[in-house]
Parts: sequence; C-alpha cells; structure tokens
Amino acid sequence: MSGTMVAVGFARTGGCEVMERFELAVPEPGPGEVRIRTTATAVNPTDTMYRLTGPRPKEGLAPPWIPGMELAGVIDAVGEGAGWAVGQRVMAIVMPRRPQGGSYAEKVVVPADAVAAVPDPMSDAEASTLPMNGLTVVSALAHLALSPGDTLGVTGAAGAVGGYAIELGKVAGLRVVADAKPADRALVEGLGADVVVPASRDAAEEVAAFREAVPGGVDGLIDAAVLDAAALGIVRDGGALATVRFWPGPSERGIRIHPVRVGDHLHDGAGIARLAELVLAGRLTPRVADTLPAAEAAEAHRRLEAGGVRGRLVLTF
Repeated sequence: MSGTMVAVGFARTGGCEVMERFELAVPEPGPGEVRIRTTATAVNPTDTMYRLTGPRPKEGLAPPWIPGMELAGVIDAVGEGAGWAVGQRVMAIVMPRRPQGGSYAEKVVVPADAVAAVPDPMSDAEASTLPMNGLTVVSALAHLALSPGDTLGVTGAAGAVGGYAIELGKVAGLRVVADAKPADRALVEGLGADVVVPASRDAAEEVAAFREAVPGGVDGLIDAAVLDAAALGIVRDGGALATVRFWPGPSERGIRIHPVRVGDHLHDGAGIARLAELVLAGRLTPRVADTLPAAEAAEAHRRLEAGGVRGRLVLTF
C-alpha cells in the first residue's frame, strides 16, 4: 500500500451526524482495474439510505462504511491490462457495498469497464452526476421498451433522475408528460417535456393530474417520485412501470413492473460514454445543484433529505 487517504463515511448507522472523516489505506488496482484520484462525487438517495441501514449482514462488511456510487477524477494508477492511462480524466460507477467502499474517498479503485472518459468541456462536478443517475434512466427506458411516438410519464421530473428521464425520453422519440410544482414548471418545460401536469404530495391528486392530461393512461412511466403502488394509476392497461426503489408490485390491469437495479450496470462504461456524447451534443443536461467540500458530507445529506434539491449535490475532494 502507498500510504493513507481520506474517506468520508460512517461506522454506525443513523442520522446525518454519524458521517465522519476516516483515514484509510490507499487501495491498489489489480489486473483489469484502475485507481481514480477523486475530484467530485455525487450525493444520491441511495447514499442516505445506506447511512440509515448499513450493509446487509450477509455482505459481511466491517466498518467504516463508505457511501457513493458515482464519481469523476483522474486516473493515477493502472492495473495490468486495464487499457487506460495515468492522467486521463474519467468518470465511473462503483458499488459501495464492497470491502473498499464507495466513492466518498480520495482514491477509488474500480473495474476498467466501469469507466468512461470525461470530455474537456464537461466539469468534473457535472461528470460525477452522469454514471449512476444516467444509467438508471437508460435502464428504465430499456425495460419500458416504448416505441417512438409513445407517451412516457415522468414523476419527480424536476429532480436529477426525472430531468434525465425527460431528456433521454425525447432522445428516444417519445412524447413526455411530466409533473412539476409551479416553481419548477419552467425548468421541466425547458428540459423538453411536451406536457407538464401539477405535481402533488398527495398520490391521488398526482394520478388525477396525469389522467386529466392522458385520459387513457401513459404507455410507460418512470416513477422518480417513488409513488410505487400509487403510480400504477397513471399507466394504461397493459402498459409498463419502471420503479427506482426496487418496488416489484403486485401489479394490476396487465401492467409490467420493472424495478430498476443500477447494480446490473456496474460494468457499463460504454453506456456512460454514450451519455457523455449526448451531453456534448446538447441533448442531455448535467444537473449540479451545488458543490460542497467532502468534509461537509453530513450537510449534503441533510439538504438532500430535506427535499427540494434540484439536480445533484456534489462533494469535492
């Protein structure tokens, strides 16, 4: 090992106050792996959930536990056969439920095929929001299997996943119906939604708003607002629903339900590279709400859990 590094995580589960700084051994890349000197890592709901629940007993992971599933930075070490070079700017997806932990660390080792180059015009903060959030939407759209001209519904449209869902839905040639609070309407329209309906914390009101706009129900729905069972009411008979918190059903009216598991895409560096191409083409907009030093991870978790964050909070190292 080549010294120590700073990481931010938790040694016990609980509220934001359990987040703390740790000094850990610097990991070394093995064959087919690279090590990234982290400059930016996005803060996601999956991180706050991990802090609350910790690892599963069967995972056998000893504390401290380091959250984070997406990052950007510079390659500073390369394992045999990895195919990348020291000094390249990259972004990557990573699974925190492993002995080395996730992306809230100064140096992170990942498989070489989890990595994509960061184009020069893109900032590291912007790049750090693409891998997990972008692949979540790519996976959802693949599961929905809609055809050009079909209607895609998006709940939670003003958030990071919802915003990517609107734009990638338009790339796929879909008619997009998305929700927004009055303060977010211009944002959601600007992202390309064809129809904007009022967002509501009341699930019945949300369903009614979508049904007023699309009386027969949407062909497919990306439920970024995590309505789960209530979201079925937005979807037409025989349509499809993609859920982002693993809700699997039960279904009704022949609706296909697809819990999106971004863990199935931990080696999709090629998919991340395609997202970067869409950013360069002006068809996908990285959503950075704010940047904070990694030492302020607890504050970032507080802000995310308080709600109302538009885009992703990003920790910088």
